[in-house]
Amino acid sequence: MEGVFSYAPAIAAFPLVAFVVALAFGKYMPKKGALAGIFATAGSLLLSVVMLVAVASGEVYHETLYEWAVGDALTEVGTDGIEFTFGILIDPLSALMLVIVSLIAFLVHVFSLGYMNAEGETGLPRYYAGLGLFTFSMLAFVYADNLLMAFMFFELVGLCSFLLIGFWFRTRSAPSAAKKAFLVTRFGDYFFLIGVVAIAATFGTLQFAGDESFVVAAETAIADGEQLFGFGAETWVTITGLLVLGGVVGKSAQFPLHTWLPDAMEGPTTVSALIHAATMVAAGVYLVARMFGYYAQSPTALAIIAFVGGFTALFAATMGVVKDDIKQVLAYSTISQYGYMMLGLGVGGYVAGVFHLMNHAFFKALLFLGAGSVIVLMHHEQDMWKMGGLKDKAPVTYYTFLAGALALAGIIPFSGFWSKDEILYDAMIVGLEEPVIMAAYAMGLLAVFFTGFYTFRMVFLTFHGEPRSETAENPHPVGWSIKAPLIVLGVLALVAGIANLAPVAKLTGLDITFLEFWLDGEYGAIEGLTYSAYGELLAYETGVVGSEQLTVAIAAGVSLLLAFSGAGVAWKLYNVPEPTAHKEKLGSVGKVVEDNYYQDEYQVWLAEGLTLPLARAADRFDQTAIDGLVDGVSTASLFGGDRMKRIQTGLVTNYAALLVAGFIALLVVLGLYGGWFL
Repeated sequence: MEGVFSYAPAIAAFPLVAFVVALAFGKYMPKKGALAGIFATAGSLLLSVVMLVAVASGEVYHETLYEWAVGDALTEVGTDGIEFTFGILIDPLSALMLVIVSLIAFLVHVFSLGYMNAEGETGLPRYYAGLGLFTFSMLAFVYADNLLMAFMFFELVGLCSFLLIGFWFRTRSAPSAAKKAFLVTRFGDYFFLIGVVAIAATFGTLQFAGDESFVVAAETAIADGEQLFGFGAETWVTITGLLVLGGVVGKSAQFPLHTWLPDAMEGPTTVSALIHAATMVAAGVYLVARMFGYYAQSPTALAIIAFVGGFTALFAATMGVVKDDIKQVLAYSTISQYGYMMLGLGVGGYVAGVFHLMNHAFFKALLFLGAGSVIVLMHHEQDMWKMGGLKDKAPVTYYTFLAGALALAGIIPFSGFWSKDEILYDAMIVGLEEPVIMAAYAMGLLAVFFTGFYTFRMVFLTFHGEPRSETAENPHPVGWSIKAPLIVLGVLALVAGIANLAPVAKLTGLDITFLEFWLDGEYGAIEGLTYSAYGELLAYETGVVGSEQLTVAIAAGVSLLLAFSGAGVAWKLYNVPEPTAHKEKLGSVGKVVEDNYYQDEYQVWLAEGLTLPLARAADRFDQTAIDGLVDGVSTASLFGGDRMKRIQTGLVTNYAALLVAGFIALLVVLGLYGGWFL
């Protein structure tokens, strides 16, 4: 371990210590464990920034900390032995993500002072312990240097989300939502685990980086035309990549495993901010970015990622337009926005996907914390139709929330525009040559309109017009522990787009794509984990409409037009003194959308109509055939033993008679087979 990187383990260790302190001593502490969490996340943030600076100065870090299992095994590519280790990998991607996670966690802890402590919540030590463990899990996941370690912390992130979503366990809805989140994401994680085992069995390594990584091993196997478990190497990479993708689809709430996320709003709003912006939901997309070199070797896997992302972006956006609960709107916007990230990564837009992951963390944390501020203002009312008129009564909340809304809708110059536009541009130029990608691009483009609509419908119903309830008329004031995080995130929602002004760079020729330089190793990187290295593996062809500059202008112009159109329709319908609901005008279509396309119903049907009968049939087979065979052997043994014991009389004359009879029988058998009687 060298230099500042020797402190890298402390980035995750600080929140772990806060977890222990809050759990053991929180009830005796002044803020019930909040201060331990604040100091811990501040320490993690400071060290993360130090790591970022170190990487910017040209240093990177990859170190194995602990070797916990070594085995002798012959893998499919002929490697003898396999090692399971804990290690740390700090490169441009992980250094950036460490700062994002620790910053959001720190702001959430500060915000919690006004949202949880000031509201007199019970169980605060348990809450802050959960936040500490959650933050520790995500930070350790981010700098994990191998797939198995990543999987372990991926699962711990899921456990923490279960605990925090179910924080208000005395209600009926919160524990139900927590169980749903746990079970739905576990379904995807089964495939992830199989993928981890398959990759280990194939390549004998689970390392992300270096010459011994499974990415390099896969590249070599494809180049050599090897057969892996009876499949061509590229086909096997596709299969294993899609297995790992199962976990990504579950954690990042992509179709069809998205149904847990809206229900997860039963947890505290601060938990929602952390889950949606920087931890659980972000973990899936980050994993795809971390494994991008592996996926880049399978055009089929990338196309599936892109199509699922584009479809999810549109699918979730349509559901967001009919929700009345402010947190529900934001939940569906999260599903949609992570769909955009998947679309970007699926079309080979590694920089665009990571860029949107960063920007989304800032503006989605802002919007959820802003929603938390609104909920405090409204005495814990979440129905937007009972709000209105908050614009002048809570100006800090309004203007920061507006900044987040403009970023979410993709309005220039806010951060969301730059990253979403780059994703759509990358999808467009690949789609000109690939019909499947063009379909994904079209869905992503159409989702822009719905995003603009539901975002500003939310803004207008919440803040504009006349107050529509007594609570909105006399809102509860909020303190600076709530306002300060909103201001920080509001500034980031405005300026974070400067990190990668790709459209401007393409139109002017200026070198202002700083994030691209960063991810391409201009400042420092591990060989093979750069944007250029990934680009060499991609098999996509790209096209343009006339010229690159014209294509950029068309892509940005159409995206902005749709965003403004959606916002304009919302302005027309809802920016009035007394807005009215318009869902009934949608008729049966509106009913289907409001019921989430019956996603929960069909999953219940699958469970009760398909899975349960199969389980019962398997149970009957197990009890009759399997148990019957096992029990039959024991029954036969008991029966035989019972019969045999009857000849154990203890009389010598009986034993002599049996001995003579046996001897005679033996002579008869030998005589028959030996030909004595012929």
